Amino acid sequence: MNESEEPKSLTPRMLKWAQNSALYRVSRQMLSRRQLHDAVLRKAREKFEDIGNDEARALAEAAVAFAETIGGLDDEAFAEVKTRSAVRNGKSRRMIAVSLARKGIDKETAQAALTEQADDLAAVVALARRRAFGPFRRADADEARKDKELAAILRQGFNFELARRVSAMSREEADDILSGLP
Repeated sequence: MNESEEPKSLTPRMLKWAQNSALYRVSRQMLSRRQLHDAVLRKAREKFEDIGNDEARALAEAAVAFAETIGGLDDEAFAEVKTRSAVRNGKSRRMIAVSLARKGIDKETAQAALTEQADDLAAVVALARRRAFGPFRRADADEARKDKELAAILRQGFNFELARRVSAMSREEADDILSGLP
């Protein structure tokens, strides 16, 4: 939104607050455009009691525009970083895609990040390590325990074939796969 399109009731003080708010938020953590927009919108409604919806949206859009001009927002980089982190934490491509969509990342950007960064085999092995499943099991397990492990893996969005594969994998195989994670 440019200067001529801003609602008339926005003051220079409000616009400066929006810039400072954007600067504060992007300096603390990596955010998507929608996350920043929603955060500034919510805070604007709290800070300025008599602000209307149009003015609050205008402030949020001004904050996003400012953050983009200073290089503080990059949805592509955000998606790549979040995808890499999620794989290391044992999240499936399906769960990562849902998480990125909730954060306001469009389908094309999310798909590009998933194609480049996400490996379900590495992610399921990371999950097995974190939860001490399959090759990372500390003691022998009976069939009931193995079934529970498979069910837990399936609930995380992995397919049955991957769940069975990691359950039957040796510790050396699993360590080799994990050593390839970024």
